[in-house]
Amino acid sequence: MTNLTHKIYVFTLAIITALAFLLLAFYGAGYYLTATGERFFHGQNDLLKSSGLVGHGAGVVGSLLMIIGVFGYMARKRVRRFLRLGLLKHWLEFHIFLCTLGPVLVLYHTAFEFGGIVAISFWSMVAVVISGVIGRFIYIQIPRTIEGREMSMNELNGMKANFLEELENKYKINTEIIGFLNESLSDKPDWGEGNFLANIFKRLRFEKRLIKKIRSKLKTQGLSRKNFKKNIKLIKAEIVLTRRIDWLTSMHNFLRYWHVAHLPFALIMLVIMIIHVVVVVLFGYKWIF
Repeated sequence: MTNLTHKIYVFTLAIITALAFLLLAFYGAGYYLTATGERFFHGQNDLLKSSGLVGHGAGVVGSLLMIIGVFGYMARKRVRRFLRLGLLKHWLEFHIFLCTLGPVLVLYHTAFEFGGIVAISFWSMVAVVISGVIGRFIYIQIPRTIEGREMSMNELNGMKANFLEELENKYKINTEIIGFLNESLSDKPDWGEGNFLANIFKRLRFEKRLIKKIRSKLKTQGLSRKNFKKNIKLIKAEIVLTRRIDWLTSMHNFLRYWHVAHLPFALIMLVIMIIHVVVVVLFGYKWIF
């Protein structure tokens, strides 16, 4: 998959999720905004209630998407015969897509009514989605190869050296600017002290100011527009790589703690979802399709 194809792929997944949310919101706005006690008399009640054609369908499809998303991604990571089946990062992106679209559909299945044991499953699902977003941020901070394998510290240091060599030899950047970049990255904010979130914003703010200063210095070099953009892109990559090397140990720890939160919520959601399905079947509800 080329870089352009990958961007189109990710964009398409995001558009599908957004459209599903917006179309259902637009279609059922009148019903969902009606007071719970008055919905029985609404013209769309038979379609949009939890046991209605659309409501029930959204619940079934949403649940299946989440199950496929969770167990499909787990199988790709853990089953030996699937290890060569596509890149892991593409599987992760598809996992995120299914486990975002699924909860959106389940939300409309509930018709925005939360109560009883199902409420525990719903809020567990919300916790899984939120923790998934946090996990995605942590995951991308750990440098990986194109296949999704985590890079060793030796590989990272080698890549860092290659960036600097390419800037100096291929693009003929002034050694003064390279020295300024190295010195600035050596004097970066200390990641190990202070509040976690405050450190993230402090580091990102530092990088933004550094790139702005380097832009000003590069403009004095008389570079062509094309080479100027290439240099900025390479320097940004160097800055991001340095950040990821600095954060590597911390991000490993955060990822370990993250699993402690993400997996239990996912299991709670799945167990209660199964109980919910069994109970409604015992009460006489049947497959509506």
